[in-house]
Amino acid sequence: MKNQKGFSLIELLIVVVIIGIIAAIAIPNLLAARRSANEGSAASSLRTVHGAQATFQATVGNGNYAGTTATPGTTGLAELNRNNLIDPVLAQGNKSGYLFNMVNYNFATTAPTNPASFALTGKPQSPTGITKTGTRNFGIATDGVLYVESRTDTGTVNNMALAGSAALGASISSNATITVMGQQ
Repeated sequence: MKNQKGFSLIELLIVVVIIGIIAAIAIPNLLAARRSANEGSAASSLRTVHGAQATFQATVGNGNYAGTTATPGTTGLAELNRNNLIDPVLAQGNKSGYLFNMVNYNFATTAPTNPASFALTGKPQSPTGITKTGTRNFGIATDGVLYVESRTDTGTVNNMALAGSAALGASISSNATITVMGQQ
């Protein structure tokens, strides 16, 4: 029995403990990398929709943007997809852990005359807990400025919203917690 080959129970337990320590270090970093990738995808999706809306307005929209005027939702995204301007996943309003919501106002020839406009927000689908999909809200409007709002760990800061009217045009709500991306 003295020439047995293999690992003792103590040696196996030490290996399991080492693997557990490595996992405890790696998993939070992996989740943070996933959140960062989701946020990058959300910002890119907003820019994609902005470009698609400009193309839609100049081609099939007759001066108006995609969507049912003054009705927030994802109908504009679906319309952009029907015209092959955005991908089908983004058209559903849910991509990479972010939910997208858009509103538009059509060109009005009656007083007061206003140009067509749109605004779009992207918010984390799961803003709190270990499974949170992002820590920032994003928004973009007709002018193409990308806005960002950082959320707290509890997800309580959530001031970004679609704003505007037919007379004023669509916009992103303004608040002290909302800044231009790159200036936070």
